[in-house]
Amino acid sequence: MAGSGAGAGAGAGALAGLAVCATLACNVACVVFFLRGQVEGRLRRGCAAWLGVGGVAAQRVEEGEDGEALDRDVALAPDAVLNLELCVPTHHSCSSSRRAASQSRSKKVTESRTELNLSLACVACSGDPTMYEAFWREVGGRGATVIRGWQVMSYDSDAAALCWFLEPELEREVRRLHRVVGNAVVDGYHLVVGTGATQLYQAAMYALSSPAPGDRPVPVVSPAPYYSSYPPQTDLLLSGFYRWAGDANTFTGDECIELVCSPNNPDGAIREAVVHSAGAKAIHDLVYYWPQYTPITGRAAHDIMLFTVSKITGHAGTRLGWALVKDRDVARKMVYFVDRSTIGVSKESQMRATKILGVVSDAYEAVPPAADGITVPRLFDFARRRMEDRWRTLRATVVASGGAFSLPEETSGYCNFAKKTVTDCPAFAWLRCEKESVEDCAKLLAGHKIVARGGEHFGGDARCVRINMLDRDNVFNMLVQRLSAIN
Repeated sequence: MAGSGAGAGAGAGALAGLAVCATLACNVACVVFFLRGQVEGRLRRGCAAWLGVGGVAAQRVEEGEDGEALDRDVALAPDAVLNLELCVPTHHSCSSSRRAASQSRSKKVTESRTELNLSLACVACSGDPTMYEAFWREVGGRGATVIRGWQVMSYDSDAAALCWFLEPELEREVRRLHRVVGNAVVDGYHLVVGTGATQLYQAAMYALSSPAPGDRPVPVVSPAPYYSSYPPQTDLLLSGFYRWAGDANTFTGDECIELVCSPNNPDGAIREAVVHSAGAKAIHDLVYYWPQYTPITGRAAHDIMLFTVSKITGHAGTRLGWALVKDRDVARKMVYFVDRSTIGVSKESQMRATKILGVVSDAYEAVPPAADGITVPRLFDFARRRMEDRWRTLRATVVASGGAFSLPEETSGYCNFAKKTVTDCPAFAWLRCEKESVEDCAKLLAGHKIVARGGEHFGGDARCVRINMLDRDNVFNMLVQRLSAIN
């Protein structure tokens, strides 16, 4: 009996010990969980600072009553670095910004948020069109796209079509939108879809230059100032078919491919081809030929015309563009290029673009008013109002600078879409520093915490800079405030 009592006591002691150990383990786990949450929170905040959240284009995502994410602009810090130009670090541009970014990344994480934002001086290659976020918030669920797990799983969209990876619904909406706006002829044109206008630009150069005679690649030119990504995009693939040859105004050869961007990036000028030799071929980059930026004076009918969703609706992340191509053989070669490089184009992107473009067109085609009396938001009306307000404000700021800055002269024309005379409101401002002591305008602005891309990257004058006019309101307002402080 005594033995069994001792055994029972030992068993009870063991159980008590296990209970104590379990309690300690639970407490340790709770402490670890708490500390992990604190560390992850600090890391998230640190990453947010590193990526510029709370700087030039910050957002906080909240949940609405219906479960949808609601984007809220976060107020900019007074000393935040304004990143008006987000540019890919290539050998063609932004070398000084790239060095600054590299140096900033090597600093300790205890530096201030503003110093960390300096590392963003050179991280992507165009101004984000985030101005349009406000419009699509207003549209709400009408702009939503639902894709079920079994949909668009195949490579093919229409195996019998010339562009076999083009979703038929997207083609219908693209042609419909051009007819609504009246900015391009679509009848008799082949439609080729691509991953943004960038891929279609490469595809068009391939189609127009292949096969190149012998070892002489076809020169590719554009009048200066030209889009700063034209040179690196042309030479990126080291193609034996074509090569970048610079300013079209100084080109003296016969055979060439001319890139005609109209309205032009960076200065907003309306352009026509300048090389008229027998061997010259043109690619018309018309991504800004929409009524919020310029008067629609007629339906463009060039051999190759490039467009992209990002410049129409602001959906840059969808990465979708299209080309209207007159010649079937050229279109076939462009399709081959897209096929061999990416085996088509994302079906999910095409489905989203189909919905988005449909919402835009619906608002302009005799749609009866909603039963509750709420008017349907109209994209081009929204964007035109915003752009006119911004350009009016920027021009007033430049005038108030007392000659420190200048902008291209304002022009206007009758718009067939708006049925009235409207001014040009380019997506970018080509700002020039007029002070004799200033030779590098980008450097001057950087000293006032405004990061803009210098004119030399566009084949132009370093006294000029390109400024994005499509950012969020808080960024644009701070830009005006910063410019006003320069004298």
